[in-house]
Amino acid sequence: MEAAVRALFRRYEQTFAQALAGRASMDEVATLYAPEFIASTPAGVITGRNDALLRERMAEGYAHYRAIGTTAMRIRDLRLSPIDALHCVAHVAWTATYARDDLPETAIDFDVHYLVRLAEGEARVFGWMSGDEQALLRQHGVI
Repeated sequence: MEAAVRALFRRYEQTFAQALAGRASMDEVATLYAPEFIASTPAGVITGRNDALLRERMAEGYAHYRAIGTTAMRIRDLRLSPIDALHCVAHVAWTATYARDDLPETAIDFDVHYLVRLAEGEARVFGWMSGDEQALLRQHGVI
């Protein structure tokens, strides 16, 4: 499981870099996620399906990241908490880098905790929990 989850997040990081460059395929992005998912943030809990709406929302999200000056999203650390042979929580420590004409290069560290399921030898995200991204961005003057 560990090798599959680490491979998943290498792809996740690479796909994010492609998206920030405006070159990501949303079909490729969708392969990172299970058919259904759950997410919890300070805004609430949502559930969804890995469908055309997810691809549309992901494209909008990446466009927003580019618009606010996100230049890189790098994994600093990845730690796994196994649950059983098919499930784990992947604790991912990210560093996001932002730069714009009106903003010097700014690096912000944050963590996201992903629920991961192994199916047919491949790891996919079926949920995530994150802190208040908007408050963090405001605190650092990004938004």
